[in-house]
Parts: sequence; C-alpha cells; structure tokens
Amino acid sequence: MTVNDRISLVTGPARSGKSEWAEALAANSGQLVIYIATSSIDPADFDWQKRVELHRDRRPAQWQLKEVPIALPEAIRSATAEDCLLIDSLGTWLANLLEQDDATWQATVDSLVESLRQTPSTVILVSEETGWGVVPAYPIGRLFRDRLGTLTRQVGTVAGAVYLVVAGYAVDVKALGVSVDEGMRG
Repeated sequence: MTVNDRISLVTGPARSGKSEWAEALAANSGQLVIYIATSSIDPADFDWQKRVELHRDRRPAQWQLKEVPIALPEAIRSATAEDCLLIDSLGTWLANLLEQDDATWQATVDSLVESLRQTPSTVILVSEETGWGVVPAYPIGRLFRDRLGTLTRQVGTVAGAVYLVVAGYAVDVKALGVSVDEGMRG
C-alpha cells in the first residue's frame, strides 16, 4: 500500500477534540486552508446548526469553505500542491451515501482512497470512532458502524500520520504502533 506523507487522519470519539486537533494541524501547515464540510444544513435541526456554528466560529476568517456532501474524491482531485484540505468529517460523508449498495459503496471508497494516494495537496481528514461500544440494535446502525470502521482503516493505510484523539490528547498511533496487516504477515 502506498503511503502519502501529506495525508493525516484524525480520529476519536465524540467531543474528544479531534476537530480542534485537525484545525491546529491545518493552521500550522503554512498553506492555504480549504475547509471541506461534508454536512448539509437542515434548517429544522437546531442542534446540528449549533454544532456547525461552533466549528465556524473556531475557523480563521481567511480559510476557504467548500460544502462537499457527496463528491469528496473529486474535491480532493481538484486541489493543488499549495492547498491544505481539512475534511470534516468522514462519518458525515458516509451518512450522506449510506443508501449505496455494497458494490457501489466499495467503488466510492476505492475512488476516495485513490484520490488520496495521488493528491499533491496536504489533506487532513477527521473521522469518528463509533465502534467502541455496544453493537447497534438496528441494521442501519450496524451498517454505518461497520462501513465507517472499514473506511477509516482504509484511509489510515494511505495516511502518513494517524492521530487518535482521546480526552483532549492526540497521539500518532501510526508512528507508535504496528498495523494489523503487517502483524498478520509475520
């Protein structure tokens, strides 16, 4: 698997500080930051609107914003070497595509991973960890959890750094750990 050292994956549980860590990485890149929001705003969902506003309020005014709920691989392919893309988040992007059948979803993931392998830009992706608890009681919840776990793992194999953020602390697990795939090969 080809690793792209310009790719960083930031993952962790809810309210762990993962978005703030990703924002700090982007701010320290010295590049033009393009914040790619994968969510869509539902005017009736006031809680979601508050969460989006918190993210907006933290971002520097000079950062560009692109709302990309579906076409993430295309957005990555259109970036240049001068750009730093901050993608928040893979879980929301997945939720927007959850109705895809397994074959279509795998083709979508393959397209995303290939765009990450080939991009000349710096890319920081945020992803949620949802599989640390109880197995969801409903099929759609299990599908989401399983797809997100697999997606995060596939992106992690391409990323030069994989940060786990827990309780406000970040650690690069790729620098400290051994991949399961390498361990299985002996």
